[in-house]
Amino acid sequence: MSAIRSAVFFLLAFLFVNAPLSQLRRPGAARPGVAVAASREPVRAARGMVASTNKLASEVGVDILKRGGNAVDAAIAVAFALAVTYPAAGNLGGGGFMLIRRRDGRMTAIDYREMAPQAATRNVYLDPQGNLIEGEGSSTIGYRAAGVPGTVAGMELALRKYGSGRLTWAQLAEPARLLAANGFTVSHLFARSLRGSNELLGRYADSKRIFLNGGRYFNEGDTLRQPELAATFARLQRGGAREFYEGETARLIAEDMRRNKGLMTLEDLRGYEAKERVPLRSTYRGYGVISMPPPSSGGAVLIEMLNILEGYDLRGMNWASSEKYHLVTEAMRRAFADRAEYMGDADFVKVPIDGLIDKKYAERLRASINLERASTSAEVRAGRPAGYESEETTHFTVVDAEGNAVSNTYTLNLGYGSGVTARGTGILLNNEMDDFAAKPGTPNAFGLIQGERNAVAPRKRPLSAMTPTFVLRKDGTLWFTIGTPGGPTIINTVLQAIINIVDHDMDIQEAIDSPRIHHQWLPDQIVHEPYGLSADTQRALTARGHTLVARPRYMGDAHGIMIEEKTGVRLGASDSRNEGAAVGY
Repeated sequence: MSAIRSAVFFLLAFLFVNAPLSQLRRPGAARPGVAVAASREPVRAARGMVASTNKLASEVGVDILKRGGNAVDAAIAVAFALAVTYPAAGNLGGGGFMLIRRRDGRMTAIDYREMAPQAATRNVYLDPQGNLIEGEGSSTIGYRAAGVPGTVAGMELALRKYGSGRLTWAQLAEPARLLAANGFTVSHLFARSLRGSNELLGRYADSKRIFLNGGRYFNEGDTLRQPELAATFARLQRGGAREFYEGETARLIAEDMRRNKGLMTLEDLRGYEAKERVPLRSTYRGYGVISMPPPSSGGAVLIEMLNILEGYDLRGMNWASSEKYHLVTEAMRRAFADRAEYMGDADFVKVPIDGLIDKKYAERLRASINLERASTSAEVRAGRPAGYESEETTHFTVVDAEGNAVSNTYTLNLGYGSGVTARGTGILLNNEMDDFAAKPGTPNAFGLIQGERNAVAPRKRPLSAMTPTFVLRKDGTLWFTIGTPGGPTIINTVLQAIINIVDHDMDIQEAIDSPRIHHQWLPDQIVHEPYGLSADTQRALTARGHTLVARPRYMGDAHGIMIEEKTGVRLGASDSRNEGAAVGY
């Protein structure tokens, strides 16, 4: 993060904290004579908008919209383009979730989360003494860390059922193929990211050759070409999505796995399926909230926190006050305790979703919050809802001219996944197996405690925090869509963006740029961004009994689109924390 960008965040925090609430800009309101926010204006476009972490990918999506594609068509092209231009998380070798809202208001969720291979048993990541394996062979590094990828199948399902019918699979993959074949210019941040991942990527020959320039590294201004990945896209264009799971690409992945004692087999690839699921629905202060069901924990945990906070007058509190942060932290603490206890793949275990998102359950949790004093996570255990039932991720969102919308989050889990590029394919493979509870009750790479419901099992999908979300106006029309990467911080980033808009009248760009905090039950601490909390606020929270930890880098990389109420103009916003871009027409 540059010194200039850090200074901008500091100015943002200072101006918001010191400006009266009445002076803060409201959506659709006239801007005061003097700007009171360091945040830039959202990108405005009359017809279509794409917001992603990479400008080239956003431009690809807008070009698809201009050619007559709908939001789903554009989302598929963006997903493929990010597999080339943002390999830390954009992928063919990972998985994720796509939330779709059609122009008539109908909504659906595409679950293309990775699946555990058949050889992945409950104790596959434990040594003979019952301890977690570290390094190669663990759930985070190397061939055994990869789940069966779902991205290609998910995109195919979305296109087949919800695409416009005006553009083919091959046409949607072509921009990504060209980017891989012709190359693109390496930015400063991308060069730094690759160099910073040299220990992981340098372990594996193809990864070292492709992403580390054979050990010579890429510098800002260099061109990165990926001919093997271009050839993979060409095979997918000719053979369709099943080529990835049954054709030459599948054979190359399976053979590389076999040579290196991986878990995934050709049979696993052939058996993968993406699934369509019913989104979770709730309300917050009368506005509709639509988000992902399991195996994402994001939707349920988000709604549980919003239900708790709905009982407080957050609008009457300064957005950066210790009083507000205290309540938000206590809601996070309780919802993440429930996440640890109850969440898993609902195809395998009973998850009490209806109980967790019930507003009466939130009332009971709210009653346990002391307005003046922090709880401790030792005393806050999972509640009893009625009935049992990466950080390097990336999010993008699309709204087309007809009003169709897509909110998509997908990932390799940790940055550059397992570090493995399957030989001859150019495809980086995920390390999503770490999102299972490799040893229930033991923290994963994000420090999250997870329970028996998320234990490893063949063909099971690991629990996720990805939270692509729509928020609807009180008349049921789309207001905005939001999502972010960030491991467990994903859910809390989406939460705070929603609060910023609904309770504090920020526009979509201000809501995304504003400083963030994070609490996940265990460890029992509030993590905050650089320049995110004033010294006075920190002292007030400490006096209430909270433990604060300053994070050396920023949280998340959110992207969103808001529909301006009176004009219907699309307002696109990409996070100032990274180099993404909203592009419209």
